[in-house]
Amino acid sequence: MTKLNDMMVFSGNANRPLAEDICKHLQVDLSRADVRRFSDGETYVEIGQNVRGKDIFVVQPTCTPVNDHLMELILMADALRRASARRITAVIPYYGYARQDRKVAPRVPISAKVVAEMLMAVGVRRVLTMDLHSGQIQGFFNIPVDNMYAAPVLLRNISTYFADKEVIMVSPDAGGVERTRAFAKRLKAGLAIVDKRRERANESQAMNVIGNVVGKSAILLDDMVDTAGTLCAGAEILMKEGAKEVYAYATHAVLSGPAIDRINNSMLKKLVVTNTIPLRDNAKVCDKIKVLSVSELLGDSIRCIHNEDSVSSLFV
Repeated sequence: MTKLNDMMVFSGNANRPLAEDICKHLQVDLSRADVRRFSDGETYVEIGQNVRGKDIFVVQPTCTPVNDHLMELILMADALRRASARRITAVIPYYGYARQDRKVAPRVPISAKVVAEMLMAVGVRRVLTMDLHSGQIQGFFNIPVDNMYAAPVLLRNISTYFADKEVIMVSPDAGGVERTRAFAKRLKAGLAIVDKRRERANESQAMNVIGNVVGKSAILLDDMVDTAGTLCAGAEILMKEGAKEVYAYATHAVLSGPAIDRINNSMLKKLVVTNTIPLRDNAKVCDKIKVLSVSELLGDSIRCIHNEDSVSSLFV
């Protein structure tokens, strides 16, 4: 029998609907916390319940506005620590600053490490996240980090909707080949790679395709979609190379800048993402975007952590 009596789940303002869905799956109430801003923009946090000796989970992706949501998470963790919580686990479905995980030029910060240090400093004792942009970020922490994957949710959807089609999994760049190969293996599908040359941040140019996509349903796979330049350019060249249709799957729907306009005007038939990041209004009305829920996967992960069970059974 699962015992959740001493577990409490809190949420900041970043993605309260996801937190509510997690609580519904766990059959617990979302705990009370007042998180708001003063007129000058400072963040105010007040925990509305007794948390002494409790196992606390704070659901807060650090999505846009990244700095505001990061500060909410930090202040909530500090408030909970000072209120004598037994353990604080930061549930960060989308880990902001993850792309700044190494020095790529002189005199630049390693921002992903800075965020890790801040979380540990305020009393976070475990991190639960999903599809880190770089798995090595786990090493920036001196506390346990559970990096879950949205693969079970995405694979289930692909298997259902492409059961009668000839599918080829496509990596939008060389860095995503390992992830895409794992999907192709489980789907018993082919593998292709888009040779991409990136001139500067948030801008990319697709050059050619490695692999045979002629007459097949091509599925681009990535961990996140930001400005959508990579996926849209990839879709264009895949169609030029003879693909029958192009879909895209990604875990994190950052969708910043011109992303929605690019998707609407692209060769993509559908972009499937998860709810680790809530869609903004212009994305909600985009017919090409479909959202899958990872609330059950995160809820099961939280239950395993709370009960000191292994989370490895949740991996694909």
